[in-house]
Amino acid sequence: MPSFDGKVAIITGAANGIGQATAAAFASRGASVLLADIDVERGEAAAARITDDRGTASFIRADVSNSADVKAMVDAAVERYGRLDYAHNNAGIVGGGATVVDMPEETWNQGIGVMLTGVFLCLKYEIPAILEQGGGAIVNTSSGAGIIGFPTMANYVAAKHGVIGLTKTAALEYATSGIRINAVCPGTARSKMVDDWIGGDPAKEAEVAALHPIGRIAEAEEIANAVLWLCSDAASFMIGHAMVVDGGYTIQ
Repeated sequence: MPSFDGKVAIITGAANGIGQATAAAFASRGASVLLADIDVERGEAAAARITDDRGTASFIRADVSNSADVKAMVDAAVERYGRLDYAHNNAGIVGGGATVVDMPEETWNQGIGVMLTGVFLCLKYEIPAILEQGGGAIVNTSSGAGIIGFPTMANYVAAKHGVIGLTKTAALEYATSGIRINAVCPGTARSKMVDDWIGGDPAKEAEVAALHPIGRIAEAEEIANAVLWLCSDAASFMIGHAMVVDGGYTIQ
């Protein structure tokens, strides 16, 4: 994995799971990292672990569905570290729980607001900051659910499909401006959200693991490695790509 010495990255949804793993991976390779999340306690603890490991990191509370929060997040990265090179737009929530007919409108709106409008707002404010210092790369978190359908999860599936379309459009708009924009589509990966969903039930964990032909749930670091690769010069000819990292879930 290449060095990111002297670079600056923003990671949303960074208090745990994939976002936390991505922040730690960027920092371990020399980047200064701004972690953003609505979970202040876990977010500050994640940033502290990075600094304890002699990395450079700080935390900001940001609700990605709120435009003012997102603008403040990007401004903070530039004010604290002098520039912005990379972003991993990763914040998400548990979706679904009902059929399309039975899903409350507020449940639909919350899922779309965080997981699709949130990515739009992040791109809206991150792109100018990255252009200001000459270019960089952005990775948006979609999902295996951005490739296929999943019953009783209409808001989650629609948002994650939308992230891929948004990624492709933004990638085309800035392809010649020095910003590469791609997406990553994880299968089930370790996080507080997934752990809460499984609820410590070994039978449910085995059931979820069995959905993946590889036979297990992903470690968050495995997804983070894909994100860093997409941000690196090794992926210099890739734009608008939705990289599936799902243990074979969507090829069945």
